[in-house]
Parts: sequence; C-alpha cells; structure tokens
Amino acid sequence: MSKAIRIDAYGGPEVMKLVDVDVASPGPGEVLIKQDACGLNFIDVYMRTGLYALPELPSGLGKEAAGTVQAVGEGVTDLSVGDRVAYVSAPIGAYAEARVIAAEHLVKLPDTISNKTAAAMMLKGLTAQYLLRRTYTVKAGDTILMHAAAGGVGLIVCQWAKHLGATVIGTVGSQEKAELARAHGCDHTILYREENFKDRVQEITSGKGVNVVYDSIGKDTFMDSLDCLKPLGMMVTFGNASGPVDPFSPGILAAKGSLFVTRPSLFAYIAEREDLVSMSNDLFEVVSSGVVKIEIHQEFALADVGEAHTALESRKTTGSTILIP
Repeated sequence: MSKAIRIDAYGGPEVMKLVDVDVASPGPGEVLIKQDACGLNFIDVYMRTGLYALPELPSGLGKEAAGTVQAVGEGVTDLSVGDRVAYVSAPIGAYAEARVIAAEHLVKLPDTISNKTAAAMMLKGLTAQYLLRRTYTVKAGDTILMHAAAGGVGLIVCQWAKHLGATVIGTVGSQEKAELARAHGCDHTILYREENFKDRVQEITSGKGVNVVYDSIGKDTFMDSLDCLKPLGMMVTFGNASGPVDPFSPGILAAKGSLFVTRPSLFAYIAEREDLVSMSNDLFEVVSSGVVKIEIHQEFALADVGEAHTALESRKTTGSTILIP
C-alpha cells in the first residue's frame, strides 16, 4: 500500500484527499519507485480545477517526483535497484509515496543533484531549457522579458539567460520578490502592481523593445506583452495563471511588427525519449556547475497539499515548492 492524493471531482484545494492505494509489482518495462519528494506546479492547479481536463475521475495529481528504484520489471536493463531517478513525463499521479512507472519516463540522477533538488526542478528546469534553447534560442546581446521572474521557472530562466549573455527584465509582485529576482540574474525588475510594465520596458530598452517575452500569466498580460516586443519579436505564452488568453485577430501581429506567437508545452518537447534525455542532461549540467541554483523555498508534507496549492494560487510562493511523502 502507498499513501497518495486523489480527487473525485474538480474544484478547490479541498477536493484533494490523502488515501491508501495499492501499488503493484512492476511489469515488463516498468520500475517501482519509492518517492522522496514531489514537485508542485501550476499545471497541477489547472488539472485540479478542470481547466486542463484529466483523462478520468477519480484521478491522482502531480507530474514530477524523484526517488529511488525499489524493483525493476522484465526487460529493464538501464536501471537497477538503488538507482536515484526523477521524472516529469510520466502519467499523472506523482503525489504519492510510491508508484510504478514505465522506465522510459525516468532519467538517472547524477551524484551532484539530490532527490529534493530533482523533484523541485524537473518540470520547471526543463521548461526553462526549452524556452531558452529551443522555442527561442537566446544569445548574447538579446533582451528578454520574463513575467513572474521570482517564481520557480522565472528564477531558473533569469540565471540561465544571464549566463547566455542576455539582458533580463522581469516582472514581480513585491520588493521582496524584486530583490530575489535581481539576486538570480535579473537586470531590471518591474513591480507590476505599482507601474505599467509595458511602459517600463519601453523606458528600459529606449523604445526598442525586447527580442522575446516569456509569459506564464496569460489573460492579464498578453496584449501588453505584445507591445513590449521588437519588430519580428517572439511572444511565448506558456501558462494561464490569470486565465486563458482571449481570442484575438492574427492581423494584430502584423500591425505590431510582424510578431511571432507560440503556445508551447513541455510535454510536446520531451515526447521523444532522446529529447527527454538530452534536455535533462543540459539541465543537469547547468545545475551541477552552479550556473543555475535551484531554490526550494517551501516544503509541505504530502498530507498538507491543500495548503501548498492555496499558497501557490495566492502567489505567496517564490522559487520551487516540494511535497514530502
């Protein structure tokens, strides 16, 4: 038996219940993992509320975790009992003490990265990787705008982009978050509750705009973000913290400078095993070398997952949050 979080219906944090579940022995190509830490991400909120429909209800929640291999099924040759592993692309259900997962979803952790760190960084870190290295390839001399710069993805993007030679502008909700973002490579911080971020970006860039906007906020920031871009700039909308973006005419993009807009998903980028491994190795390298520091600012017991979701939704969290089974 294993403790795990389950929901029977969509709704608020109260729909999440800690229950006992059976854990089977691993079948062919599968691995049994004892999980030491689970990651908390906004996509979990989207799935809990039904913004992103789950395959079925009742359902588990959670997309990432790290732990130790307890048993391997037939045909698994690249993992052994005792190996430390992490995942983000496995089926929903990471909020659990233990689970059986297809080995193809797992990546082995280097000695330099702890299980807690891995659980805090797989989804956020791989998101930062594809944003910076694949969706738009950030290079020295670029200027970027990162919304929610003090959040889990934001802090990673700020550090990594600065390492790549970019000028980083970040929006934040408080002075405390501004200081945190600046300490992690953000050159300019904008307090979005006190000042118009579109106007401040134009001031900072002397009217030139930025090469790329990374926006996980959605509805509240989308149109003004377009006005922050240089001609031929790219708008990357990768989240909906304020709600989905309203429909708009593509002609707006031409009028504002032949802009590009994309709505990427991590799970499309890591759908192929070779991409998952390559991107993970890229992430492991920048973390192991110290270029990117993973900040775990909140830890909650798995049983307190409701409190964790409430803190995340109210934007009281910074950096990464993990759940401890």
